[in-house]
Amino acid sequence: MNIVIVDDNKTNLMIIEKILQKAGYDCLVSLSSARELYQYLQLDGSNPGEAVKVSVSAEVPVDLILMDLMMPEIDGLEACRTVLAHERYVDLPIIIVTAMGDSYKMAEAMDAGALDYVMKPINKVELLARIRSVLRLKHEKDLRKERDKRIQHELDLAKQVQLSMLSDPIKKEDVTISAVYKPSFELAGDLYAWYQISPCRYGVILLDMMGHGISSSLVCMYIYSALKDTITGMCDPEVVMKELNRRMNQLQMPDSLESYYFTAIYFVLDTVEQTIEYVNAGHPSGIAIVDGEVKLMKNSCVPLGFFEEIDATKGVIPFQDSARILLFTDGLSEWLEEEYGDPVAKLISGLQENEDPKELFEMLQPNSKMLAGSKDDMCLVMVRTDGGHD
Repeated sequence: MNIVIVDDNKTNLMIIEKILQKAGYDCLVSLSSARELYQYLQLDGSNPGEAVKVSVSAEVPVDLILMDLMMPEIDGLEACRTVLAHERYVDLPIIIVTAMGDSYKMAEAMDAGALDYVMKPINKVELLARIRSVLRLKHEKDLRKERDKRIQHELDLAKQVQLSMLSDPIKKEDVTISAVYKPSFELAGDLYAWYQISPCRYGVILLDMMGHGISSSLVCMYIYSALKDTITGMCDPEVVMKELNRRMNQLQMPDSLESYYFTAIYFVLDTVEQTIEYVNAGHPSGIAIVDGEVKLMKNSCVPLGFFEEIDATKGVIPFQDSARILLFTDGLSEWLEEEYGDPVAKLISGLQENEDPKELFEMLQPNSKMLAGSKDDMCLVMVRTDGGHD
């Protein structure tokens, strides 16, 4: 337990040292000015909160500071603000020790970031009680920071696992499938996947899980584990959606106040029959441009997981020469609505002008600041076909 005592009066330093040593605090550092404190903490007092010689993540060399309020050159208030302005020391507990009984000064000290204060002449019982109280608070904060750090590590690992599940691009003579995915700062709830069902048939799905965080991520992974067998084995959009709905209902607990569900759009592209068969379960409408004509893949059933049984009616879009299909999540469409008013019109024009999802996403120009602070994931999937078979 390292305690730093800062006081320009040598007698006060000696008294506080003796009190703390008798109480069992042996690791003490006595300093006579704020300048010496800055040197000890390796801070640059002329540039508070910024210049420091060691990394922010390095171990803090002190657990508590006892700071005199009235000191020459730099007083305790200014020193308190300077120390706590740096990220490395933002949670460092400081107790102000002062002979002043001015309540305004005490309030100013607390506003500067001090956790407590002790009046001179020093009462031994009061000083030790306040030190114990502040150190208990620091211990609780340290535990919380360690827990948060551990949780963040687990969330980062889970995010990497999620990203590894996403399908790789497909580029063949008859079809090209690729995506752009910009997850939010939270654990993601979006998932896309595609599978080749037969030499000329491809199943493509984009889903958006309710909420964010660990629970949504786990549900997302649970659904992912069933996707390949469901899509390649059942194929038909109506049957696939009903099966995914059944899987979701297996997670529902009778006494739970929270129900898990997700929106999804799934289609099967047949490059020989030249058809797009799809079901949209509460998801933003997909956009298909077939032979130069725009078709919207609109809702045809409720999101999956709400009800034990659903009526999933598939839509069929035929094409003769070419088809270009765009799927997207509401994280993107809601942002476009704020920026442009009509997200569908913006996406249609973008799809007509761009053959690559990355180019389309760049054209939409969601700025980096918005992406960094976004609370929802942004995802778009683009599929192109020119037939490829006679």
